[in-house]
Amino acid sequence: MLSALQGEKVTIYFLDGSCLSDGVLEKADEKFIKYKTEYQIHYVPVSSVRSVALDTKERQRPRMGFGQ
Repeated sequence: MLSALQGEKVTIYFLDGSCLSDGVLEKADEKFIKYKTEYQIHYVPVSSVRSVALDTKERQRPRMGFGQ
């Protein structure tokens, strides 16, 4: 299933509640996921992953301040 997401910009959520974002899923097999960000390459064990989300659209930030 993860092999279908190769080359896509995804967010990886871990069992401990942390996440990796703003990167590309380079390669996935039964044991490890190779995830590349702008500054690092991560080799993540599949057993520590809770879910993988495909980033399809940029979220709009809420406006700050007072509008007129």
